[in-house]
Order: sequence, then structure tokens, then C-alpha cells
Amino acid sequence: MNQPAVLFDESHCGQCACGEGLDFEISFAFQPIVDVSNRSVYAYEALVRGASGEGAGDVLARVNERNRYAFDQICRVKAVKLASRLEMQARLSINFMPNAVYQAEYCIRTTLAAAKTYRFDTRQIIFEVVENESLSSPDHLADIIRTYQDMGFQTALDDFGAGYPRYDLLIASPPDLLKLDMGLIRNIDREPNKQAVVAGVVTMMQRLGGRVIAEGVETEAEYRWLRTLGIDLFQGYLFARPGFESLPEPHFPD
Repeated sequence: MNQPAVLFDESHCGQCACGEGLDFEISFAFQPIVDVSNRSVYAYEALVRGASGEGAGDVLARVNERNRYAFDQICRVKAVKLASRLEMQARLSINFMPNAVYQAEYCIRTTLAAAKTYRFDTRQIIFEVVENESLSSPDHLADIIRTYQDMGFQTALDDFGAGYPRYDLLIASPPDLLKLDMGLIRNIDREPNKQAVVAGVVTMMQRLGGRVIAEGVETEAEYRWLRTLGIDLFQGYLFARPGFESLPEPHFPD
């Protein structure tokens, strides 16, 4: 794919009064989220990595209050740029830090400019946030989600069930997608208490008009039990491991 002329200076996309530029390089690995109902890739989640493939933990350890805004903005641009270079046809799921978004309408401008520059359809972007992300204001994330949804983006709440469930968020601004934490998924085929909790979450999301993604699925037994609930969006090693700067082809169980 030929790259068009750049419409903004990428080197300055994370620099403003709210943050400093980064002094380290980042890249991404991509892991597919699959729709088993039609055996397709629903989306690829962009998982932050170091420039040479270093793990997310090494990268996130270098994020602090001074560079959080720059990191969040540069992650968005890099993810969109790489997705375009790889000619991604599925949706792109980008993690964001709500404490780095001081005003949703303003902080989205860099993402929109990047999508225009690299010719990536903004309707294909999902913004994903971890459920237990520390927030200075509980209402702040709800406002961000509402704004992003009003602008036509899908939103996802990640790691649901890993900590204190954010039912306040689900009531105020239900996300389009809710990703079950892998702690709920592991050995669910053999644990009745987990089965009861997950069945309730699936029913809740159906009534809220959203969909559930089962994340971290590693065994066919886990997958098959979750399918009995009607879940059709999955992510995990059973289907594909993340690919550094590549789009792995998923494996679908028979």
C-alpha cells in the first residue's frame, strides 16, 4: 500500500502542554479477536511492545504522570499506522488511558488525523479500556465512552471480573463490548461458580445491548462450554498468539 503525504507531524503528535514527548520507542503485536459464528476475524487488538518486541510490562513501566498523555497519543498513531501498513481489513482495537484523556473531543483529534493520513477507516476503530484502570473521577470514563460512541467508535471494557466490577460504568455508559477476564475463563468448564457468574454477565450484556468477548481462552473445553452460552467472540492462545508487527491467521476449533 502506498503511503500518502503525511498530514501532521508524527514526531510532535504527543507533545503539548499536557505531556512531554517520549524518550523510548514503541511498536505493537496484534492478536485476533475471532467471530466463531462465521469463522472470521472480528478485530485485532493492538498490544504495546518495545521497538524490538519487548513485552508490555517493560514498556508500561516507563510510563509516568509526565509522559502519560504523550504515550497514549503516540500509541494511537502507531497502532493506526501499522494497521494500515499491514493492510488490516478487520477492526482495530486500541487500548487507551482515561487519565490521559483530559477532554475526549480534543484528544481524539490526533487519532482522526492519523486515520486520515494512513487511510484507515475510523469506523473500524474500537477503543478499549481496562476495567480496573485507576481513575481520578469515576464519571470521567463514562463521559469518554459516551463521546466516543456518539462519534461512531465502538468501545470495550477489558478484564471484566479482574477486580471490583464497574457496574457504575455499565449503568452510566454501557460499552459495546465487554471482555471477560481470563481469571473467569480459566477452567470454567469445571468450575460451577465461575459458570454461574459468567452466565449472569452474558445475560446482563444482552439486556444492555452489548456483546461479550471471552478473552484468554486456551483449551477447547473452555471454548465449548462458553459456546453453550451463545458467546461467539473469542480471543486467546487457542485461536492465535500475538504476532509482532504482523496479523496472525487464527485457528478455529472443529
